[in-house]
Amino acid sequence: YADVPVPAEIRLPDGTMWQNLTTEAKSKVAETLNEFRGNFLYNLMDDNVRRFNAAVPQIWQWDDHEVCNNWSPGRDLRDIAEYKVKDIGTLVQRSRQAFLEYSPMRFESRTPRIYRRISYGPLLDVFVLDLRSYRAANSFNRQEAESGETAYFGADQLSWLRRDLKNSRATWKVIASDMPLGLLVTDGRDAQNRERYETSSNGDGLPAGRELEIARLLSFMRENRVRNVVWLTADVHYTAAHFYDPAKAQFSNFDPFWEFVSGPLNAGTFGPNAPDNTFGIQVVYQKVPAGPDPDRSPRAGMQFFGEVSIEARTRALTVNLRDLTGSILFSKTLEAS
Repeated sequence: YADVPVPAEIRLPDGTMWQNLTTEAKSKVAETLNEFRGNFLYNLMDDNVRRFNAAVPQIWQWDDHEVCNNWSPGRDLRDIAEYKVKDIGTLVQRSRQAFLEYSPMRFESRTPRIYRRISYGPLLDVFVLDLRSYRAANSFNRQEAESGETAYFGADQLSWLRRDLKNSRATWKVIASDMPLGLLVTDGRDAQNRERYETSSNGDGLPAGRELEIARLLSFMRENRVRNVVWLTADVHYTAAHFYDPAKAQFSNFDPFWEFVSGPLNAGTFGPNAPDNTFGIQVVYQKVPAGPDPDRSPRAGMQFFGEVSIEARTRALTVNLRDLTGSILFSKTLEAS
């Protein structure tokens, strides 16, 4: 997290002192290009991370903490004393450069872009989204018509996604999304004291604000018979399985689909986030911390990851949600249509 310094010591709730290994770049919020680079270098000091990198192919996404929490073009840093650089655009440019320097990525065009399609043969295409770079400022998100204020995917990315989903001949189309489709994530209040939203969700009801792009995409997929689509996401710091059911939605012009949530791999665990009924989300499973402390450190062991496998003969796709020990918490097998 570029916006979360690592202090040399942290006093834990039980009174003991946790000792950290830190560096100059990790001792403050990242602002300079070298400080953003230093966040990636810091992780590489860990033998376990290097061993993981050597053994596990990775697809990296771009989200908020690469810059700062819940950043959008409207992020106001004027009252945050830790930041000497107050222009969010400057921080984004420096962070993005460091991200592209350290992320394992093959660019599809001369202009580096983070959204991309990765093909794994006849059974799988992965569509990696970028829901940061093209969004409008976080807002009350209840606009009744699409405009520059409701951008989320952005016009070019949404056109690319629609085209490539339609043209894909892979059995399964997995959409790796920065953010869940049906959970509320708030981001303070606006100048009119209205709730401001970080995700596309904005509360129950018909599509509005950023949800209008989601509705248009889901309708396109139904009208063009884009089948076998699964959404994978993280962001909300717990694990869950969601079924989106048009029969229980306020907007129903889409085919039912599943979304699986898991991660981050090593961060605080909290939640759950409230569901939004616009697209008929059904929370089939979730695991979150219980008790009076809603934010558990990785030391508590409530860390989660997802596992997806495709059986070559039957083409069935199975998703397992696992905990830190590798135990399966929830499993779902989807048959290809």
